Amino acid sequence: MSDLPRKAVTRTAKLAALPLGFAGRATWGLGKRIVGESAEIVGRELQQRTAEQLFKVLGELKGGAMKFGQAMSVFESALPEEVAGPYRAALTKLQDAAPPMPTRTMHAVLAERLGENWPELFLEFDDKPAAAASIGQVHRAVWHDGREVAVKVQYPGAGEALLSDLNQLSRFARLLGPLIPGMDVKPLIAELKDRVSEELDYSLEAQAQQTHAEEFADDPDVVIPAVVHQREQVLVTEWIDGVPLSEVITDGTQEQRDRAGQLLSRFLFSGPARTGLLHADPHPGNFRLLPGGPDGEDDWRLGVLDFGTVDRLPGGLPDPIGESLRMTLDGDAEAVYELLRTEGFVKDSIELDPDAVLDYLLPIIEPAQVEEFTFSRGWMRSQAARIADPRSPAHQLGKQLNLPPAYLLIHRVTLSTIGVLCQLGATVRLREELEEWLPGFLAAEVLEAFEAEESVAEA
Repeated sequence: MSDLPRKAVTRTAKLAALPLGFAGRATWGLGKRIVGESAEIVGRELQQRTAEQLFKVLGELKGGAMKFGQAMSVFESALPEEVAGPYRAALTKLQDAAPPMPTRTMHAVLAERLGENWPELFLEFDDKPAAAASIGQVHRAVWHDGREVAVKVQYPGAGEALLSDLNQLSRFARLLGPLIPGMDVKPLIAELKDRVSEELDYSLEAQAQQTHAEEFADDPDVVIPAVVHQREQVLVTEWIDGVPLSEVITDGTQEQRDRAGQLLSRFLFSGPARTGLLHADPHPGNFRLLPGGPDGEDDWRLGVLDFGTVDRLPGGLPDPIGESLRMTLDGDAEAVYELLRTEGFVKDSIELDPDAVLDYLLPIIEPAQVEEFTFSRGWMRSQAARIADPRSPAHQLGKQLNLPPAYLLIHRVTLSTIGVLCQLGATVRLREELEEWLPGFLAAEVLEAFEAEESVAEA
């Protein structure tokens, strides 16, 4: 039934072509240099060909290969500018586009999962997918009660393909690493594998999305489509229009970019505090800008899609994140070091200089030091270069730090969100969101004073 290449040998052959293709193009580049073309021209052509093959293979395979490509796409800001262009174009396509299932296959899937009379559930159903992504595709339809809905249909064999791809990708992670400087690809792949079973379970996704929809139902800034129906690997939710964030990145006004960046930051930090869940798939294909914000039709709201991957945080984001950030801003090297050691970021067997740890952290948290901060690709590249350069003290210290499992997904989501903010080039009042939503960021006495002022204002 499936149009996914399901045989392991087929998918393995396609994925194996990636590093072989990289090597082949390097040889081609050397040949071009020998016959006299400049290194700059050859380099650009080499990167263009590499990007095109990367998109072609990952996009064709969907599954875990495409999921990996989507996860990488938010880090393109870290690429050196001279090679960023081709990757930006290729990886951005992976954020919300993939070859769709044939119509006949899709109808058979719906009949199997919703019953032979599935067309009776809808007044209208568009056979052409509105979006096709890594493990499923979305169709626009009208539910039998007249509501416009999005119908998410999982590809048959998606789970098998997802695991097969990620297992194969992990075998040559070392060869893929140079695509994004300063990023260790292998833990990213391992973390994606850990999330496979959850993302394939649409009942869990429906629960997470409905929790968010109910909590944000009256929110003036954030729109979450409510769940209409879910059965097996089919999920029906309310439809929302809007400008995809990927289009805001390429063609948006600065006003749209700033508003999108502010609301994305707000959702990242307020979501766990309000729902006990962290939306853990922050690539631009999962967000929309919708008109009708607090200041009227000319203002914007943020629409949020795809709750297939979430981190369950019953108490919100862990207090030590806010506490360590506050103490770092205060320059309290000893206190920061002790907290990092207590939480497992510094193993007991390792001794580090607290002042060196503080020097390592301060540039990373620059956006929280000021009232507003303009995120940019240049800033992202400077951070990546600082940590990736084997000669730098930051690189040597970073190798000795540990990332505890409890913080792994939070860390990836935060980095990914920062990557999107840099793609947007947004000016964001990040500190404002941290003070409002991040536990531990405000000292206890400041928090008490803040809450007292709010109580007086409400009275």
